[in-house]
Amino acid sequence: MLTLTPGATPLADLERLWRKDMPARLHDGARSAVAASAARVEQAAQGRAAIYGVNTGFGKLASVRIAPGDTATLQRNLILSHCAGVGAPLDAATTRLMMALKLLSLGRGASGVRPETVALLEAMLARGVVPRIPLQGSVGASGDLAPLAHMTAVMIGEGETLDGTPGAEALARAGLQPLVLGPKEGLALINGTQFSTACALAGLWRAERLLMGSVVTSCLSTDAIMGSDSPLDPAIHALRGHPGQIRVAALMRELMTGSEIRESHREGDRRVQDPYCIRCQPQVTGACLDLLAFAARTLETEANAVTDNPLVLEGAIVSGGNFHAEPVAFAADQIALAMAEIGAIAQRRVALMVDPTLSFDLPPFLTPDPGLNSGFMIAEVTTAALMSENKHLAHPCSIDSTPTSANQEDHVSMAAHGAVRLGRMADNLAVILGVEALCAAQGIGFRAPLRTSPRLARVVEAIRAAVPPLGADRPMAPDMEAAAALVASGALARAAGL
Repeated sequence: MLTLTPGATPLADLERLWRKDMPARLHDGARSAVAASAARVEQAAQGRAAIYGVNTGFGKLASVRIAPGDTATLQRNLILSHCAGVGAPLDAATTRLMMALKLLSLGRGASGVRPETVALLEAMLARGVVPRIPLQGSVGASGDLAPLAHMTAVMIGEGETLDGTPGAEALARAGLQPLVLGPKEGLALINGTQFSTACALAGLWRAERLLMGSVVTSCLSTDAIMGSDSPLDPAIHALRGHPGQIRVAALMRELMTGSEIRESHREGDRRVQDPYCIRCQPQVTGACLDLLAFAARTLETEANAVTDNPLVLEGAIVSGGNFHAEPVAFAADQIALAMAEIGAIAQRRVALMVDPTLSFDLPPFLTPDPGLNSGFMIAEVTTAALMSENKHLAHPCSIDSTPTSANQEDHVSMAAHGAVRLGRMADNLAVILGVEALCAAQGIGFRAPLRTSPRLARVVEAIRAAVPPLGADRPMAPDMEAAAALVASGALARAAGL
């Protein structure tokens, strides 16, 4: 059981929940603030003053007053009308993360929901009730309204779960009762950035793992083409000072230590400098590492934030704009840029290894019998296609906006678009790096009897346990899929001791 401390839950805890299907609950210390804010909303709902979302309509209809007897219907109608998402469903792990992020936000005691509402979310996480959340429909302002409405629909006995079970039936199977929404509760549940933030975090964690995989594959490629490790000299990187660059160079030095291939050509190497895709790996990958670290800080803040509207403060219930997901949109764009660049430089290393004019005596397309066999020729073409696709997908979403809700919501963040596309980019990047791993392992094999470093040798063993060396041509897709899985799962990084 993961205990969520509102305002202070680290990303490492949330990543464990996402990866390991853990139940989660709010820290007991948060419950008094939740109850107090609910009491203030209940009192306000009985008063005469117009309070947005408590006794008024929503969005452009905020000037319409709602009678006290209709507040429950108001909240239910809000959820039903906002269940307007379309497209494929969000995966179970990220849906559960979204629910946990909503718990964190509600647990700050500024949203006005009752303790029983929080308890239902906790019970759904504990008992495997996972709503079906369509991926499309949010513009990332006024909250992720449609995705969160599909989550809330199951809480009130409507909608359906990811396995297609109607919401009421899914709750009953779990021994739970549907919620009758109190004043403001529907609005509190669907107003917020939790869908965008959850998808961005999933993209971040996948990108971080893929980046470490790229450090490993880049070292393999350097040995495969008999590249120099001189550009990894720590003095070079200290003079520039970027922490990501310094770290990547240090990791690469460690991984390549003890390589017989490298030692074999220290003297008499006719090349003065390697191509940029070899020589500038720490500079590019390190910059990506720094960019991911910046995005992580933004998303950790957002994961612990209150992002619904209005907010229940000590002396008043106040309308604001915390639901605008601009910080998440910027973070998602940064993650996308990092993934695109990791893939771009890796693809150039693949191209280098298959090109006999550049690969320092490796056979054309890394096949032992070129001409009769095409070897990795079209696998490299596939990496070029995926690299190009990721470049297109990396176009910033945060600079886009379109007015919605009769121009009441006239500037939106598009954070959901920015975050959702990260999953597709990560899939593409895993294949690019998987192909690089296969090419590099094949190239290192051609250097025998010279051996790579002990740590990289363990990586080659892990690759060969899944994919045998390429002799005569065979279908490449299964090999590429297996190699991509090794990178995406972190298996190659683990084999290297990272």
